[in-house]
Amino acid sequence: MRDDGIRMGGLDKQLQGRSKATLKDVSLRRIFALFRPYLLPLAVILLLALGSAVLGLFPPLIMKRIIDQALAQHSVPQLLELSFLLVLLPVVGGLLGVWQNHENTKVSQGVMRDLRQGLFANLQKQSMSFFTHSKSGELIQRLTSDVQAVQGVISSLVVQSVTQAVIVGTTIVILFFLDWRLALLATVILPLFIMPVRRVSNIRKQLRFETQKVRGEMSAQLGEIFGVSGALLTRIFQREPEQQRQFEATNKQVMDLELRLNLVGRWYGMVIGLLGPLGTALIFLYGGYNVVHGTMTVGGIVAFTLYLGRLYGPVGTLLNLHVEAATALGVFQRIFEYQDAKPDIVDAPGAAELSDVRGEVSFCDVSFAYEPGQYALRRISFDVRPGEVAAIVGPSGAGKSTLTGLLARLYDPAEGRVLIDGRDMREVTLRSLREQVAFVTQESFMFHATVRDNLLFAKLDATQEELETACRGAYIHDLIASLPEGYDTMVGERGHRLSGGERQRIAIARAMLKNPRILVLDEATSHLDSASEAYVQAALEQLMRGRTTLVIAHRLSTVLAADQIIVLESGGLAEKGTHSQLLELNGLYARLYYTQFAKVREDGERPK
Repeated sequence: MRDDGIRMGGLDKQLQGRSKATLKDVSLRRIFALFRPYLLPLAVILLLALGSAVLGLFPPLIMKRIIDQALAQHSVPQLLELSFLLVLLPVVGGLLGVWQNHENTKVSQGVMRDLRQGLFANLQKQSMSFFTHSKSGELIQRLTSDVQAVQGVISSLVVQSVTQAVIVGTTIVILFFLDWRLALLATVILPLFIMPVRRVSNIRKQLRFETQKVRGEMSAQLGEIFGVSGALLTRIFQREPEQQRQFEATNKQVMDLELRLNLVGRWYGMVIGLLGPLGTALIFLYGGYNVVHGTMTVGGIVAFTLYLGRLYGPVGTLLNLHVEAATALGVFQRIFEYQDAKPDIVDAPGAAELSDVRGEVSFCDVSFAYEPGQYALRRISFDVRPGEVAAIVGPSGAGKSTLTGLLARLYDPAEGRVLIDGRDMREVTLRSLREQVAFVTQESFMFHATVRDNLLFAKLDATQEELETACRGAYIHDLIASLPEGYDTMVGERGHRLSGGERQRIAIARAMLKNPRILVLDEATSHLDSASEAYVQAALEQLMRGRTTLVIAHRLSTVLAADQIIVLESGGLAEKGTHSQLLELNGLYARLYYTQFAKVREDGERPK
């Protein structure tokens, strides 16, 4: 449906201020809250991680005994026993690790599923203003790639942080047990690990945010270029070279950002990697001095250096987790931005069901603005009795589609009320209201699915008999039956395997299946050939019988058949009345009649 009254600049500001909530909190606390439904599995995972950490404490002690006892005493049985333990412990630890990894993956995938589902559910609640402002490719990017981008943090943040903290804590205890002086020397360099973390985290966070933003732009660009309509337009106007240049620029921007992100990470990794050997060198210098002077055994210094790997490695992992978490905050910001978006069309508290609808429609001093002070509609008032047809006419940009959009609460009026059977639409539930309203527009959308699936979108439990009855009423059943797979024939993306007239008649059949009391028609025959137009017009006449209908009129026959005509100009109600009454006024309608409508008279005669 076209939207004649939109001011896009105002819409942007409105959405920024109203539809999208300001990001309140992208903190580690909020991220940890995502794991709340998985506390029991997490407890199992942490127990497994703790078991693996404890098992990992024994090999250095066993190595110490091998060097200081088995080898020093030339005891083969003791050497065999200790060597067997060196093999057994990693096997048991490995089995625990496999179990832990499997449980960890289940939890992380569950969290990602919850993120996607919550984001999808909130996007489904948004009003049409949100979607006219957003790019579909950008929405898809946030639902898929953005969620995927935080997988590593989600899968490791909770478990790895606790596991590595346990390893660090137990290792420090063992180090002080072995030699408190060497332990102090080993831990004194730990602050050097922490110094670059904050700066690196901030840089990577910003780079990741920019990268995902550009990726979103790329997804939106690809969605437009490779959609059927975009691909057709590209080939007709031969704009492939320009599109290649545009994509090349975006693609290069993504590559440059990823290179910068990786380079920052590599510099950080190199600095952290140098600190481990520095600590080991200090231990060998001081420990070797003690071995030379007989105050420490060779096995003791070997065990100590092995434990250093269990100290510096986990510390580096913990700090890297902090950096990765901070990096992921830029992605979480994009996810939470849409997750926090507040729908501006919602059920009022205590909203009632709209039932036993007769179809009376009343606009009472209705004004609507996409931006305060810039009205698309101003003080519109008219009534349509049940079963009547009201034709809405006016120049392009007069606000015709905006007016009909209010009828299904795609938007809410800024002032005034829209009534159905005397009840303010804002006082009834959205579901019950929209069950009573159907739209047939100039561009009838079809999903890339079967004819049956596209029809069932209106009524999921419709029987085959109901489908055929609706399609016969829309004069499309015979054509569907002649297709290779009948009602199970795929229609292609946006229905492009069907002609415009065929799509329109399926859309009319879909509206018949819904069986609403109120119809909104953005007349569907203006771009069809004469044969298709005749079929569609006949189908529309079937659809309109007994229903209250608001028609955005482009054809003279529709205007002449209307019970009343609503004439809009610049968002205001210029005139209303019957055809003869409005001709007598000799105002805007008369001018439209002698210009716009005269050109489409079926008899070809100039109106008198």
